This record gives sequence, C-alpha cells and structure tokens, in this order.
Amino acid sequence: MKTAEIKRRYLAHFEANGHTVVPSAPLPAISDPNLLFINAGMVQFVPYFLGQQTPPYQRAVSVQKCIRTPDIDEVGKTSRHGTFFQMNGNFSFGDYFKEGAIPLAWDLLTRSAADGGFGIDADRLWVTIYLDDDEAHDIWHRKVGVPAERIVRLGKGPNFWSMGIPGPCGPCSEIFIDRGPAYGREGGPAVDDDRYMELWNLVFMQYERGPGTGKEDYPILGELPAKNIDTGMGLERMASVLQGVDNLYEIDEVRPILDRAAELTGKRYGAQSGQVASESHPDDVRLRVVADHVRTSLMLIGDGVVPTNEGRGYVLRRIMRRSIRAMRLLGWQGPALPELLPVARDCMAPSYPELATEFERISQYAYAEEDAFLSTLRAGTTILDTAIAETKSAGKPALSGDKAFQLHDTYGFPIDLTLEIAAEQGLTVDADGFRRLMADQRSRAKADAQARKTGHVDLSAYRSALDEGGPVEFTGYTEVSRESRVRTVLSAGGAVQAAGEGELVELVLDATPFYAEGGGQQPDLGLISVGGGQVEVLDVQQPIPGLIVHRARVVRGEVRTGETGFAEIDITRRKAISRSHTATHLVHQTMRNFLGESATQAGSLNAPGRLRFDFNTPTGVSPSVLADVEQQVNEVLLADLEVNAFITSQEEARRLGAMALFGEKYGEEVRVVEVGDYARELCGGTHVSRSGQLGLVKILSEASIGSGVRRVEALVGIDAFRFLAKEHLLVSRLAELYRVPSEQVADRVEQTVAQLRDAEKELEKLRAQMVLGGAAALAAQAKDVRGTAYVGTEAPEGAAGNDVRTLAQEIRGKIDPARPAVVAVAARSGGKASLVVAVNAAAKSRGLSAAVLVKAALSGRGGGNADLAQGGGLPATEAPNLLITVEKAIAEA
Repeated sequence: MKTAEIKRRYLAHFEANGHTVVPSAPLPAISDPNLLFINAGMVQFVPYFLGQQTPPYQRAVSVQKCIRTPDIDEVGKTSRHGTFFQMNGNFSFGDYFKEGAIPLAWDLLTRSAADGGFGIDADRLWVTIYLDDDEAHDIWHRKVGVPAERIVRLGKGPNFWSMGIPGPCGPCSEIFIDRGPAYGREGGPAVDDDRYMELWNLVFMQYERGPGTGKEDYPILGELPAKNIDTGMGLERMASVLQGVDNLYEIDEVRPILDRAAELTGKRYGAQSGQVASESHPDDVRLRVVADHVRTSLMLIGDGVVPTNEGRGYVLRRIMRRSIRAMRLLGWQGPALPELLPVARDCMAPSYPELATEFERISQYAYAEEDAFLSTLRAGTTILDTAIAETKSAGKPALSGDKAFQLHDTYGFPIDLTLEIAAEQGLTVDADGFRRLMADQRSRAKADAQARKTGHVDLSAYRSALDEGGPVEFTGYTEVSRESRVRTVLSAGGAVQAAGEGELVELVLDATPFYAEGGGQQPDLGLISVGGGQVEVLDVQQPIPGLIVHRARVVRGEVRTGETGFAEIDITRRKAISRSHTATHLVHQTMRNFLGESATQAGSLNAPGRLRFDFNTPTGVSPSVLADVEQQVNEVLLADLEVNAFITSQEEARRLGAMALFGEKYGEEVRVVEVGDYARELCGGTHVSRSGQLGLVKILSEASIGSGVRRVEALVGIDAFRFLAKEHLLVSRLAELYRVPSEQVADRVEQTVAQLRDAEKELEKLRAQMVLGGAAALAAQAKDVRGTAYVGTEAPEGAAGNDVRTLAQEIRGKIDPARPAVVAVAARSGGKASLVVAVNAAAKSRGLSAAVLVKAALSGRGGGNADLAQGGGLPATEAPNLLITVEKAIAEA
C-alpha cells in the first residue's frame, strides 16, 4: 500500500467518524520559543488542550509534517530515527476519551484493506499501558478483546507522554506489531523493541506538566480544563509494515532516493548488512542518511526555510551538508543534489503537489547551498592542513578544541570531517573542548533569545496571568487610547501587587490599544496612567499566544493590580510605523511582479519612517530592476488606493489570491490587508487607510544577507523627503565645486577618482624606487657572522609591506650566491614593528631558515618558509632589537 494511500485512508476513517480534517501546518509554523520546528502532530493544537483558545471543532484529524533533530547522529543506524516524518493524529477536545480512542484505532488497524482499513492481523498486535491505568486495560481486554498476556504495563518513561517541555501531558497506551523471530527475541515490547515495533501512541491527555529534565523528572501541575485525546501514528512506520520492508528508509517515499544515491556511487544497498538496521554496513548507513536528509531538505525549503547560519536555517544547512558529505564518503565527488532532489520531489509530490509547482524555487536554493559547501570543503581542508602541520611541529598529539570550533563556526567545516582528517594524520581532536565551546555558544544564544522574548520573567508567570484572565483583547485597529484595568503586575520575581516610582515592571491589561511586536512590526510605545501613578511603556511583547505584556517604567506614583487606568499610544510613532508596514506590502508585491513568485518575504522590519524587507531569491537584483521597483511602488502611492483590512476564511483568502508568508501558521479565520487590487496579503499589523498617505518610498540599498536571501532597505514618508533633500544639497554643492550642471557631477567624480588612482600608482613607484635605491650599497656592507653574510637594516618608516619584502629579496640577490647570506629588514608602520627575513640557498644548506629566524625574533610568531618569512605586531620601538635578535640567532646556529 503506497504511503499516500495510507494517508488518505487514515483521514477518511476519522472523517467518517465525525472528525474535521485539519491541513498540516508548515514545519516552522509555531509560536513556542522552545521549538524551532513542529515536532509532533499535536503542536498546532496546544492552545486548545491548554484551554487558551476555544477549538472550532470537538474532533480533529491531521497528517502533520514534523522535524526532529536531537537524534540526528542516529539517522540511518536504526529503523526508527529520521529527521523528517509525518504524524497521523486524531484529536478530541473534551469530547471522547479512552473508551472512544481505543476502538477507533483498533478498527482502522485490523479492518480489511478491501473495506478501507489496513488489514493487519490482530494476533500480531501487542499493547502497552501506563502502570496503574486499569481503565485502559479493561477497555483493551474486555471491549476490544486483546488477550491479557499481550497487554504490558510500563512505567512513566515509556508510557507517560509530554512534549519534553512544560505543557499538556498524560498517560498513554501504545500499539506494537510483532515483526517475527527474524527481528529478535520473543516476549513482547518490554523484551525487544526491534522485533516489536511501535505503530501508534494513544495519549490520554488530562494533566499539565511543569519544567524538568528527561522523560520522568518533572512535576504534574494539575488537571487540564478538559480531558482530551491526542494520538500519533507514524506514517513512515506504518508504510514500512504495509509495504513489507525493514525500515522507513525503504518505503516508497524514500527508497528511490536511496537507490539513486547507490547508483551514482556504485554501491549495492544491503549487500553487506544484516536484516536489523543496527547491524548495517557503514555504506548502507550513509545511503540512508542521504535519502533521509535530501527528503528533509526538500520539505524544509518547500515550507520556506532557507540555509543560514542560525536558527532553522542552520538546521537545514547542517542537514544538507551531512547529505553532501555522506555522498563524498561514498565516493561521489560531483554535485549530488541535482541528481537526488528531483527524485525526492517525485516521491513526495503525490502527497504534497505544491513541491512540484514550487520546485524551481526549491532547487535554486538547494543547488546554490551545495556549491557553497563544496567551496567550504576546499577552503576548510586547506586551513585544517595548516593547523595539523602546526600541531605536529609543536609536538602535540591533539588538535585544539578552539581550532576545531573555529573551523566549524567560522568556515562551516563539519566537526566529523575534522575528526576524520586529523585521525588520518595520526592526531586526535580535543572533542571535549570543542563541545564546551559549542555549548557555551548555544547557551548564550538561547539566553539572549529567551531574554528578548520573555524579559527574564519565568514563562510560568505568563501562563498564570493568561490562565487567570484569559487572552488580552487588542483594540488598536480602531482606537489609539482607552480605559483599561490592570490585570497583572509582573517583576523579575513574578506577580506583585504594586510597583513604585523607578521600578521596571510588566503590565497585563484586560484590553489594550498597544500593538505587540510581531510580523516585523515594531511595538507601540506610550503612557499608561493608573490612579495617581503613570508608567512609560518601553516595549510590548506577546511572550505566549494571547497574552500582551507591556514592559514599562513607573515614572510617577504607584501602579497597583486591579486599578483602572488610561492607556494611550504614541500616535506619531504609530502612524510612521503603519506607513512603513503598508510600504513593505507594496515592495513585496512589486518584487514579485519583477522577479517572479519565488521572491517571497523572508523577514521584515517596520519601524518609524523606514523599512527593511528580506526576500528569497538566488541572485542579486540589478540596479535597473531596483529603480523600476521603486518607480512602480511610488506610482501606486500616486494612485491613492484604498487600504482595506477584513477577516475571512483561509479558503476564501486563497481564492482571492492573498499572499501568505512561509513558516506562518494561520487559523481558520485570517486577516487580509489589501491595497486596492494591487497587493493582498495575510497580515495582523497596522496600516494606513490610503496608499497616498505614504507620501514617498525611497529605496536606499539592496544586498545579500545570506545564501539566497537579499535585503532591501528603504525610507518612507517625511524620512524619504529629508533624505532626498540632503542628497539634493550634496549634488548641488558638488556641481558648484566642479562648475558643471548637476547631471554631469557623476562623470566628473569618476574622472577625479581615476586621476587619484593614477597618482597613487605613481607614488607607489616612486616609493619603491626610494626604498630599493640603496639595496646595492647595503649588500656591499654585509657583516660577517660566523661565515654568513648578514645585512640588518630598517626600511623607511611607513614603507608598504610589499616594498619591505621586495627590499629584502633585492639585497639578497646582490650578494654573491656562493656566499651564505641572511637579510633582515625591519619596518615601522602605524606604531607597530614588523620583520622580513630572506635567506639564500647557500645559507639554507648550512641549516639556516628564514621561518625559524623570524620566530626566534618574534617569540614564536610569524610564518613563511625557509627562503622568506615575516611577522610583526610588536611596538615600533622594538624594530632595532629585532635585527639584533636575528644576528644573535645566526651566531648561535
């Protein structure tokens, strides 16, 4: 049974049993700061489970795209680890519970294929339940008919589910299939989890967990508002069972990629491996890594993620580079993705047809990333070779952790490749030091991101504020001030009753006109007057969905919980930001008009009077196209189109052609902002009422900010006018100085720059002649140091580095080549001293080395070879001492 058909049957089964089919959310479509990607089928439903939002349906079914990367190093080594997977799930929000979920799952698994089920023999299925869950045991045994000996009780680790972070949790019951004696020992899931493979996890979600580590070390905070059902059936695992293959890498959506990789590399998959994945030959593991990672890369780029050096983009980059590296280890030296990515597309398009229509965009990013990585491999290998040589010459057995970290962090060179190449040279790597530096970097990044999101207040305080008062109403679309009640006052220690003058606090109001930062739009600022006190709002955030938090300083009096006050935003700032936000929509649409549908937004900043717009495109934008974009945007402003915002369904928004941003999750109802018939986009931000209110948009720059991502910066409104006024004054002044019309200024400036360059070249020639003019005289005055002709001299102060090296070589060339000779030239420039040493062949035959002499003078610093070496960095006053030190080193050699 094909994977796409398994998916279809699953959705049809639950739809026929009263469930609403919910589309998969995009992989990065999450608002939880703890997660980079959706990693479980229930993630998009968390607000319903927690009671933060009212679900629009009581029963739901979905097949959710998921990414999990903590076990990335295990990919290919087992039958169950994969980075991308699809989770079939059915959900109940306060509707049915155990007695409904268990029979629904059993019916689909065991019903015949002819009747729309999966046709699995009931005698091959085992069940696990939580230790004291007698209710589940009774349903499985008495209602469903599973023999008691095939129902296994297990502890909290395997049979009590949570996402691994604070949130919903509960006991679970898992369904396993016996794959037969060839896969391991008899005795059920508690004995052998290779032979007995988990198919389905039924979570009876009724509790909320607190923070903790591991699968068991966390507190249960209490019951959820209602008992819910969350089940997860891995689509890939079910496909492996119904297609009669050993693991998820051999199903119809993955195996063709693996086969193509094997064909390219001349390998025969499975020829040297056992039946169990853990007994696999390294080549088979690498082929599985390639198949899994190429498919994952396709799905991530398809959902709008592009390779970068941070966050989700870094995860994608790492996955792509692991697949490319695996192909090289298998023997393929050419570009691999152009051969493999189209195969992955053909595998996945039956379930996700948008991958075929978007493939040109997807492949552009993927192929560009591979080209960049192949260059990184070449450059990184050169740097690593140098580091290995230095380590060996110092007599050290291990490459330092900071060098391995530098290769990884600065050059993107994989640590596994560093380990392998070092081992080939007989060295180890300080892996502990590397891991420590990586952990420090991650901790800093995580702390910084958490601080920006939560202001150092424990998330549990925010959850309590939300639980006690419900979501905060945002009224800023229609008003800029209002009376509001202070629901909660938060400080770094949590909720407080009052705060006095000078204190930094966070306020939660029952309703607010203040816009919380989001969607690229900066937050509103302003004042909140409460009783006899007043606070200045410095920032507005939404740390968890539904909770708007005002970060503020008490500037007068006192603010107390429960008091009613008056909230008023800075109207001038709001209007300027709104103009920038509308301008961003226009720039986005116009870029797509000129560059095509692939020019999708990858980020934005809407600030007072200025905007920053990031968009996906594999190549730069020419100045002529940029000028056309600017002109078309301003023509829309002149047309003074009406800007309209309205709420509608997702389906209707798509029908109207509204643009949605990659990686954003939208509810069933969405807000659409349209500028006449020119631009239409899903957006929660604030905007002007007519395009003419923007006044003017002036694009300042366009540049690359990463692989396949470009950035446009622009000014809007009065800021754009001020910029153009300054530009006009500057051009007028230059026209006055050159005594030419304004339109000729650029040509005259180019002529001036060309003349200056010519003059600099002439000066360089004169300076070089001055430096080299005394070379013959200096050579004639060479001092004899134990049979070696030695010239030690200082170059004229400020001499360029190339001139200093040329002088040393020129003096060396004027000494009789039969006579051993060493030339040392010290130089002073910018307050620092440098040294160049040149040695001729006769001196080298006596054991003298320029590199050794430079390092002797500079306490181990400097570099080069036996003929010519240099170094520097000492105070300028040390220049004479450098020459004396070289002479002493020659005498002692």
